[in-house]
Amino acid sequence: MHRMFWLRTRCTALILAVAPGLQAGALAAGTPADFLHHEYNRDAFTLPAPGLSAAELRVFNFGHRIFNTNWVVAPAPASGFDGLGPTFNGVSCSGCHLRAGRGRAPLPDEQAFLSMLVRISVPGQDAHGGPKPVPGYGGQFNDRAIPGVAPEVQIAMSWQELPGTYADGEPYSLRRPTLAFSQLGHGPLPSSLLTSARVAPAVFGLGLLEAIPEADLRVRADPEDRDRDGISGRLNWVYSPSQQRMLLGRFGWKASVATLLDQNALAAQGDIGLSSRVAPEQNCPPEQGACRQAQDGGAPELADSFLEKLNMYVQLLGVPAPRPLSAAGRRGQQLFGEFGCPACHSPEQRTGREVAVPLLAEQEFAPYTDLLLHDMGAGLADGLSDFAASGSEWRTAPLWGVGMIPVTNEHAFYLHDGRARGLAEAILWHGGEAESAQRRFKAAASADRLALLEFLRSL
Repeated sequence: MHRMFWLRTRCTALILAVAPGLQAGALAAGTPADFLHHEYNRDAFTLPAPGLSAAELRVFNFGHRIFNTNWVVAPAPASGFDGLGPTFNGVSCSGCHLRAGRGRAPLPDEQAFLSMLVRISVPGQDAHGGPKPVPGYGGQFNDRAIPGVAPEVQIAMSWQELPGTYADGEPYSLRRPTLAFSQLGHGPLPSSLLTSARVAPAVFGLGLLEAIPEADLRVRADPEDRDRDGISGRLNWVYSPSQQRMLLGRFGWKASVATLLDQNALAAQGDIGLSSRVAPEQNCPPEQGACRQAQDGGAPELADSFLEKLNMYVQLLGVPAPRPLSAAGRRGQQLFGEFGCPACHSPEQRTGREVAVPLLAEQEFAPYTDLLLHDMGAGLADGLSDFAASGSEWRTAPLWGVGMIPVTNEHAFYLHDGRARGLAEAILWHGGEAESAQRRFKAAASADRLALLEFLRSL
């Protein structure tokens, strides 16, 4: 299984339309490149795929600048980088995805949601089959705003401890989050409100996930569980604003976004308040008069060239290679298979030949995800449906790089809302289709549990 942690690339020149400004012939066709690197410091998620040409690196570095730019209120002397808000969650991409890594829930001494947000809806669907927005608030709480505009809400998070024991008697405790909302800027919330607290996920390696052929994901899906293994991964068909049609969802905690271009544009709009050609509207529900009357930064605020380079940056982020396994780690790798974890956290994927960026073509890689929806049980359910994803379904989270989170982001909180204080707690929260694997972990000897965790930390 670990041998799959290598990549083969047969690359040609980048499609110039993806990266405006590159000159014909600037990218050498047939140059081998590898998306794995062996840097294990705090910048491990921010590095480009090794082997990029000078022209590719220029585009990557410009995209890196956009990713880390703090946007400001319009109008401003910083032409091209104004248009923040009117309401927003953060001032930059990196503000939530610190060093292209993973966000976390507020610590006990913190009030602000620095790298997570709360999605909201009411029962029903919007015009495209997605979550139905909340009157006055839309589909996501924005807890910050520019001068002259009121923030939508103030959010507080508290925790309930849930004690338990492993089969050998060793105690553990899980924590369940509770959200509270105050200082509502646009009227009371409906009694039917649905909420989902979500941390910002890591963004490295997403170009590879986007390049997996749709046919491969279809083959892996088993919605009726015809093989009777208890695993019934499902596809999520979602509306793509860039393509203006329904496509296969791959990104987001519920696979509710189809392409990286959609992901980047929708995050710019919903999280920072930046309009773009993909998401041209200001992030202002009809009921928010002051928001709709505020000065904008032009149309679009995120220029096409900036959006394209930002997209290229995310597509070409490299992946930290797994660390060598100790004897305990090799035992943990064996247990990973025996417990049934690869049924969802698939270690083998391959990109297709026809991809937007030829550098990504025909690579074998191991993200440890099938990109499918799985019912994770009542414990992790948020009740918020997202296109075909039910309130208890989540996309399998990739495990590559999971052992580097404490280094890159200086915390060890996992799952969609950061409730798990370490990888063991993350496993213990698994239910539904993953309950059999969770039970095997819970029943295992202490040494075997530690071995599995050591394997995961090597990824």
